[in-house]
Amino acid sequence: MPWFVKIEEGKVDKTTFDQYVPAHKAYVQELIAQGHKAKTGYWAKLGGGMLLFEATSMEEAEKIVARDPLVNNGCVNYKLYEWKIVVE
Repeated sequence: MPWFVKIEEGKVDKTTFDQYVPAHKAYVQELIAQGHKAKTGYWAKLGGGMLLFEATSMEEAEKIVARDPLVNNGCVNYKLYEWKIVVE
């Protein structure tokens, strides 16, 4: 299955952002349970992060990202890329 990367940049204050982090973590756990091998994290310098996951297509990846609580609560701007792995 192809890998996808959502690169995100926060666009709300930390207090607002932090209230949606537990829902985001629960959502990522759901993705893992569904077999998407998801990983999430943030940059050491505050202001953004990344979600890495497998999906069958860009269309499915877009649907996955659209359901992310950080996205559907307007906390981040993001770009979505298909990641082509060259060495495993």
